[in-house]
Amino acid sequence: MDFDFERLQPYEEPFYGVIPGKGSYPIGRVILPVTSGTQANYRTEHLTFDVDNFKTSYAILGRPMLARFMAIPHHTYLVLKMPAPNGVLFIYGDVETSYRCDTEAVQLVEALELSAKATAMVAEAQKMSKDQLTIPEKEPTSTELQPNPRVKKICLSLEFSTKTALIGADLSEK
Repeated sequence: MDFDFERLQPYEEPFYGVIPGKGSYPIGRVILPVTSGTQANYRTEHLTFDVDNFKTSYAILGRPMLARFMAIPHHTYLVLKMPAPNGVLFIYGDVETSYRCDTEAVQLVEALELSAKATAMVAEAQKMSKDQLTIPEKEPTSTELQPNPRVKKICLSLEFSTKTALIGADLSEK
């Protein structure tokens, strides 16, 4: 679809909810006539659209559009219902396209989060001295476990010497 960029008006306020957890800055705003329905039953309204620089399966129709058309969206079934001169209009979405675009949006958010984490790690590494960043050349020595002097092992059975328990070393014999 060709777009007439001369009709694009500057607009710089961010909007949210398209890319989960992230705001988006539109490249502009445009007013377009929107017609819904068939030749026998249709409605036309002029709507304002924020134009952004990412792919989505949705024309992002917000509350002003829903109010203007008196439309009711049903997100689960990807259908939009609205009154028209000759009955109710039903506008159906494409499930496969919606799924593909939602998957791409999730992948984009994951990539942005990984990028932000990598940037934070680089910033933290730059704060460290060279000695802290070097890997030791020799293997660390293993430490041997020493018995706790405040605990002693007692035998629970005369027949089975392997059955033992640990108790406090400062307990009396009673």
